[in-house]
Amino acid sequence: MTTSIIYIVSFIALLGVLVTIHEYGHFKFARIFNVHVQRFSIGMGPVIYKRLDKHGTEFAISALPLGGYVSMITDKLIELEPETKEQLTEDQIKNTFDSKPKWQRAIIMFAGPLANFLLSILIFSLIFFNTPDPQTTAVIKGIDGSLSFESSNDFLLPGDEIVAINSSNISDPKDISLELLSYAGYSGTIHLVIKRVDIDSNINIGINVENFLPTSESQANPIKHLGLDLEYKMKPIIGSVISNGPADNANLKANDVISRINNIEIEYASDIRKVVSKLPNETAFFDIYRDDRLIQLPVEIGSSIQDDSKEYGIIGVSFGTSRSIFESFSKAIYETYNLSLKTLQFIGKMITGNMGTENLSGPIGIAQMAGNTAQAGFIPFMYLMALLSISLGVLNLLPIPVLDGGQLVLLSIEAIRGKPLEEKIENFIYTSGALLVGALIIFAIFNDISRFF
Repeated sequence: MTTSIIYIVSFIALLGVLVTIHEYGHFKFARIFNVHVQRFSIGMGPVIYKRLDKHGTEFAISALPLGGYVSMITDKLIELEPETKEQLTEDQIKNTFDSKPKWQRAIIMFAGPLANFLLSILIFSLIFFNTPDPQTTAVIKGIDGSLSFESSNDFLLPGDEIVAINSSNISDPKDISLELLSYAGYSGTIHLVIKRVDIDSNINIGINVENFLPTSESQANPIKHLGLDLEYKMKPIIGSVISNGPADNANLKANDVISRINNIEIEYASDIRKVVSKLPNETAFFDIYRDDRLIQLPVEIGSSIQDDSKEYGIIGVSFGTSRSIFESFSKAIYETYNLSLKTLQFIGKMITGNMGTENLSGPIGIAQMAGNTAQAGFIPFMYLMALLSISLGVLNLLPIPVLDGGQLVLLSIEAIRGKPLEEKIENFIYTSGALLVGALIIFAIFNDISRFF
């Protein structure tokens, strides 16, 4: 399969799944509330394939793979197209979208974004359950001398671990960049919660910033712009043990935490490799924590000849822990929530001008990402699908007419007024919303062209 075909197929597969899931959310609740759906289309424009189900709904695939729609029977449609009425049963005519209570209409509109969020939770759950938790922590490697601290007593040291930024705990090193990006344009103090070697309690360090992350270049690397150089180190927690290897023979087990080797303090998994590599075919004494109990085990270190023809010690373990189904599901819910919140914050930053609009990607950019991740492997491709599903859900909840969020706003206004807006006003709102969405799409495509050509 050529590279071009991979990009095209992955792009169509990616958007196809996201759009289908989104529209199925609307469709499913329309069916639950007995609203007749005329057409369920994947894609826009001319229909290239269709079939009818027993309920009279036309399932279609349309020519342009950029979106989709669920066409429900409304009073206005019957009024504008009287011939449609002849194709409907009396029950379908009585159960138009408009005839349903506002709460049912609101659920139908919200169901599309909800389906996208549920898809993200499902994908993240499967990824987290089937991949090890690397148990990685962000460690400060270098510090810019121009850093401005809140207090004369504040300072950072190489080896400090970043535990939290302001009130947000850092459970994954990538959260650091995401959290810092949410402060684009901010002037004030960013507090880092630090874990320092040989100090039991965490330390709160304030760093003063002025118009933080003002450019696209700085936003591409917020950690560097803050004035820090980080490295990501794995905690010394055994993930798996190779059968019949030195560690297995010494009764080391998964989830053991290695704290010392021959009285040498172990902070990270890389420390273990440094110590063990120098002890081929020797006996070393490992201090480990197992179920919160400290025990010591003698380990007969194995050996391996590397490319440089030298002999190095090995013990036959990998690091990182497995997650239970519950842990995977819980982390997936948090990840979906956190990324949804960050997406909303970034949109707000773009509107206020604190984040560059060149970060917007159109179909060309999405195709590029889809092709790249598809070539990288199944898990990166699915991770991208989860990210874009969150973006699709959040974007559709924006209060813009023609989007689901705009429909929900109009329903709220109708609930407050006790009646819908006048038709002229409603048409103007929908037209304005359609023009705005169209302009955003054109702008995103322009960004793609500028970026890739």
